[in-house]
Amino acid sequence: MARPGSGMLVSAGGGTGTSGYQSQSVARVVVWEWLNEHGRWRPYSATVCHHIENVLKGDPRGTVVLGQVEPQLVPYIIDLQSMHQFRQDTGTMRPVQRKFYEPSSAPGKGVVWEWENDSGSWTPYDMELCVSIQHAYEKQHPWLDLSSLGFAYLVDFTSMSQTNRQSQRRRRLRRRMDLAYPLIAGAIPKSQSWPVGGGRGGGPGGGPCSCAQCVLVNSTRAASNAILASQRRNAAAGTVRQSNTFAGTSLWSGTGTIGGSNAGNNVAAGGGGGKGENAGGTNFNCSQALVSHSHSHAATVNGQNNLNRPGTQRIAVTSNRGAIPPGVPALPVKNLTGSGPVHPAIAGMTGILMCAAGLPVCLTRAPKPILHPPPINKSDMKPVPGVNGIRRKTKKKHLRKGKSPEDVVRRYTEKIKVAPDEDCTICMERLVTSSGYEGVLSHKGIKPEMVGRLGKCKHMYHLLCLVAMYNNGNKDGSLQCPTCKAIYGEKTGTQPPGKMEYHVIPHCLPGYTDVKTIRIVYDIPAGIQTTEHPNPGKKFSARGFPRHCYLPDNEKGRKVLKLLITAWDRRLIFTIGTSSTTGESDTVVWNEIHHKTEFGSNLTGHGYPDPNYLDNVLTELGVQGIGEDNLKD
Repeated sequence: MARPGSGMLVSAGGGTGTSGYQSQSVARVVVWEWLNEHGRWRPYSATVCHHIENVLKGDPRGTVVLGQVEPQLVPYIIDLQSMHQFRQDTGTMRPVQRKFYEPSSAPGKGVVWEWENDSGSWTPYDMELCVSIQHAYEKQHPWLDLSSLGFAYLVDFTSMSQTNRQSQRRRRLRRRMDLAYPLIAGAIPKSQSWPVGGGRGGGPGGGPCSCAQCVLVNSTRAASNAILASQRRNAAAGTVRQSNTFAGTSLWSGTGTIGGSNAGNNVAAGGGGGKGENAGGTNFNCSQALVSHSHSHAATVNGQNNLNRPGTQRIAVTSNRGAIPPGVPALPVKNLTGSGPVHPAIAGMTGILMCAAGLPVCLTRAPKPILHPPPINKSDMKPVPGVNGIRRKTKKKHLRKGKSPEDVVRRYTEKIKVAPDEDCTICMERLVTSSGYEGVLSHKGIKPEMVGRLGKCKHMYHLLCLVAMYNNGNKDGSLQCPTCKAIYGEKTGTQPPGKMEYHVIPHCLPGYTDVKTIRIVYDIPAGIQTTEHPNPGKKFSARGFPRHCYLPDNEKGRKVLKLLITAWDRRLIFTIGTSSTTGESDTVVWNEIHHKTEFGSNLTGHGYPDPNYLDNVLTELGVQGIGEDNLKD
């Protein structure tokens, strides 16, 4: 049904959400949000927000166990005093915020707007976008332009779709009703400094809590205060320069505050990790089955708790690092995302314990990987010397016609009249007996007891077993010996249609400072799986495309490029499967031919310098049946 009226262009900053102190006489809907790795605030569900508000009413200094209301959030807890979400299995911490909206807005009515992702499931919009979309929908605007909010999308209410203005890709969207978010009537609480109670812990009767988090926090508090006391004594004696890592008042004092320009913010947790997930580890259990318990392990800032502090202010407070004094060694946390060789929590605690032992250590965040070169003009991109063209495209698979499984097996084997008394490594039956596939498969001209020997490697199998193996593969007219992996014929893969581009850019790779760089760009769109894929008819996703890869522009680098082009033409670079990094199924993944995707560093292991990479990738190409004999002038 057509919607009357003109379209709507959202004005920047035109949302209704607020995060600071509100007037005393208004009612507001409360939405709790967490900051993801892309800097976007993502809302918790209405059920989780009700749970957080209930805990907040009972104990403003408590800890919220998210798994009590949503099983998929079992690894996550929220510390209300520090306003951080904590993942217990990885130590990842993310800022959270408490945001207020009008009762008449989408969260107040329980309206949720969602878009369809590549896997066919539905993803909710950020709350500010949801509020703007619902406002336009209620005003009966036919469309809504989200570009002023930082998104190049046009929402069409008539077709219930969103269109990417750049790629023109269209996705479905939907509006559904859910539980309304919690409503605060009357005065909205101000930020305040939380007093320390009679007990020093969160256990009953004021005794210390014995849960794993409190044990860690209390030990860290004691170590930090001991370090500060030691540094003050050394500074008074004039023996050691005081590090501003622990400058100022006690880091874990129940009543002290952190303020001033030299606040001790070098040991600050936050950000990173989770690989884009909201919250994930092990359940957080205390000795009593309580919704929350008191924790006094967060420093206050300028005499105020962070509860209603805007997210940008909290980030500024935790990221404001003082200068590291000379002579103090840095202990890098290799990867705060958890992908490095040292667990972030272990690295952090190691630094604290080293400080407690009198060793001056300053925790620092590891440098970010340099994934891409500086911006390049199109005129600076040159063809690769000795390589024809600058791109390759693959479309639908062209199956080899007229080759039955029996024809392929006979082509690469010779019949053995007298079989040796050894096992067939396919069916694990003796070669002198019938194939294990007798009664399961039947092919004209191939009897179960017939044995064949492969031409090059001379390994022997039941011919019926080779037919069964071929039928279970890609059926591309090639055979691969299951013992030595020798390839007979031209092996092809199941890579979806896409595009490969390659050119020379005027920048150097680490370790190859005397030559320029070959850049390869792979681009594969999402689509529908065919009969050669794991789930025919089901959608597959294509994350991270276009993917940029790099080779040195020298003789061996150009040789590798030529072989990679052959591998692309044979559809061997990618396949559809389960991602080893995210666990997502039905997605495009690499297919055992490693590429260097990090341009100016090697922090992830996928960059330079790596003196063995070119030789290693030549070996991997050889395993796929692509070698010296495939090089073309």
